[in-house]
Amino acid sequence: MLAAPSGAGKSSITRALLAADDNLSLSVSVTTRAPRPGEQEGVHYFFRSQAAFDAMAAEGALLEWARVFGRGYGTPREPVEAALAAGRDVVFDIDWQGHAQLQAALPGDVVGVFILPPSLAALRARLEGRGGDAPAEIDRRMQAARAEMSHAGEFDFVVVNHAFEVAVAEMRAILQAARLARPRQTWLPEFLRGLAG
Repeated sequence: MLAAPSGAGKSSITRALLAADDNLSLSVSVTTRAPRPGEQEGVHYFFRSQAAFDAMAAEGALLEWARVFGRGYGTPREPVEAALAAGRDVVFDIDWQGHAQLQAALPGDVVGVFILPPSLAALRARLEGRGGDAPAEIDRRMQAARAEMSHAGEFDFVVVNHAFEVAVAEMRAILQAARLARPRQTWLPEFLRGLAG
């Protein structure tokens, strides 16, 4: 599960992980915001009305959900549970609130990674470099970033995105370490019995 302030590189790192690992699936979130140019239903997000989103939350169809910048974002339960049942790992691109909710919904099965920018100046430059946002919107995102970064200590791992390639390599190492953790080695008891003869 990756969390980061807007502009820290979370989405780019996630895309790189997915491109390099066939056993990794992306959890596609539900949102109440309108699609941006080029975004596709079911690929980038599931776009829903506020009423439909609220119904999903009330029915327990979301593993986690939150309001971010006045819009609803959440993780649909069914595709995540299907991927896990099929033995696939799932990467989540959500915020710190979602991390806490996912830990409660999937106890012992969530590895949280917080991605930090190298500095606030670098973060502002990345946000400005995206284009399309007014200065007031960038100021609002910077204020939200400071609040979000205060939760980095709640995560299992922290990666500072100084250089994209290094951050991706660090994320791949975290993923491999998580896969090798003893509780995730479901085959181990049978293997050890076989070694005992």
